[in-house]
Amino acid sequence: MVEKVRLADKEGDFAKVGLNKNHIVPREDAERTNPEGENYEWWYFDANLDDGSQLVTTFYAKSVVNPSPGLKPAMEVEWTKTDGTAIKEKIEFKPEEFSASKDTCDVKMGKNYFKGDLHHYEIGIFGEKIQVEVSFENITPAWRPNLTIYYGNNEENNFSWLPATPRGHAKVKITADGQEQNLEGDCYHDHNWGDVALMKVMNHWYWGRANIGDYTVINSYMTTEKKYGHATIPVFLLAKQEEILADDLQYVTYSETDKAIEPVTGKPYYQNLVFDYNSPEKHYRITYSAEKVITHDKMIDQIDGFKKLMAKMVGFDGAYLRFSGIVKLEILEGDNVVETQSSKGLWEEAYFGKTMED
Repeated sequence: MVEKVRLADKEGDFAKVGLNKNHIVPREDAERTNPEGENYEWWYFDANLDDGSQLVTTFYAKSVVNPSPGLKPAMEVEWTKTDGTAIKEKIEFKPEEFSASKDTCDVKMGKNYFKGDLHHYEIGIFGEKIQVEVSFENITPAWRPNLTIYYGNNEENNFSWLPATPRGHAKVKITADGQEQNLEGDCYHDHNWGDVALMKVMNHWYWGRANIGDYTVINSYMTTEKKYGHATIPVFLLAKQEEILADDLQYVTYSETDKAIEPVTGKPYYQNLVFDYNSPEKHYRITYSAEKVITHDKMIDQIDGFKKLMAKMVGFDGAYLRFSGIVKLEILEGDNVVETQSSKGLWEEAYFGKTMED
């Protein structure tokens, strides 16, 4: 029997937790889970910098793959330089080295920090290979496609996502390889949390964002596990500076072409993803065209101990791929393209479940 999946996007859903559907408050970017519970939570940031390099960092309260009770804090940072080489570091912390506010984004892991108030943020990362200090301001205000995604006939599980900075401007100081660089660029920050292992509810997703001239796009296409009927959930945002131009999912169609197999993980991916938004008033098309796979991680490497042994026994082969390429925005009148802009972008495929056959 197929269980249901529901987007909690009605006024009543927000009222139940004391929130307003049309207004985001700082506590939504604060700690949203109970550290003692079986759940997970992370704060993510990425930036396309003015020298052509790309910076990505994530602060994890717990493992996304293994959401067991109790804290398991870790931080990852990756700087992909203009020549394509990358400096990557993962740092794990003791539970007592982690703290997070319930009122605003204020996350600390040892001397590392991620803090802000939906308008201004600061990040400090002090690893052995790389040290990064970031200050960024929101350009496009915080936005959320829904309150959460509920899984199960009794809505017993959930996964939530808040793009707290759909688009911002960042100033970054990076120290690596004995050299210090001061860079600037466009950036993005989101916050994610939930109470069920994603491989139990989600088969795979694509997620991407890009700044294209004055435009900001955020897109995702999620496919649930077989238990939930492989239901699909699109996400679509198109903004111009501070103005939201389109985000109504009833007008979105999705397609993918040019299938390939990533050799390290063995997972399939599509080199071209197309999100088409066609309402009675507006028609936009966003295309992600991959040029390079810059990250290819096996999720089993994030599990340890007995659970890792069990994962191997059941053939768990989850993978995470990050792509670099071109994101194109087409503005149409009817079926005629009247404006085209494109930009370099980052996007991902997270493949939690067994590979689906076409």
